[in-house]
Amino acid sequence: MKYYGDLMSSLIEELSRLPGIGNKSAQRVAFYIVNMPEKNVECLAKSIINARKNIKYCSICYCITDQDTCPICSNLKRDKTTIMVVEDAKDMVAYEKTQNYKGTYHVLNGVMSPMHGIGPESLKLKELLDRVRINQVSEIILATNANVEGEATAMYIGKLIKPLGVKVTRIAHGIPVGGNLEYVDEITLSRALEGRREM
Repeated sequence: MKYYGDLMSSLIEELSRLPGIGNKSAQRVAFYIVNMPEKNVECLAKSIINARKNIKYCSICYCITDQDTCPICSNLKRDKTTIMVVEDAKDMVAYEKTQNYKGTYHVLNGVMSPMHGIGPESLKLKELLDRVRINQVSEIILATNANVEGEATAMYIGKLIKPLGVKVTRIAHGIPVGGNLEYVDEITLSRALEGRREM
């Protein structure tokens, strides 16, 4: 049942499609938006459209960026011989906040999940193997989440990389099992990185 008319109801409906936004939250956000100055609403709308049109994947690590290569891959001071494999860009940002890791990243943009129809071919694994073969990589750090899908993905990648003669390590489990990296504090992430082990 529509209480506010078609335009407001449509706005609430669209906002409620966003992850983590239920109907009540969507209503709050919708009311906030319609009461914002028109200029601010236009800036918000432009930012959303520009982000959707212009954000793409880094040609090296597959993190999201608006350039061909992301700032980390472009940084000549980063250690290109070490690659940390993460599930998504938010996990990479979580590690960057620790300011302890000086290598590069490879963003899988997901994990293997047979229940959701996501197999190895859906991830950026071929691209990771190409990077290992082309560059002089000495270590791959597997930093997927400590849940069933993250562990299965890490084990699968470890089995692919080991025959190439590259050291494969897994972050230590100072991170709670079932937890997501983006919600873990910097100290715990730093300890997990320092305590990684070879697989």
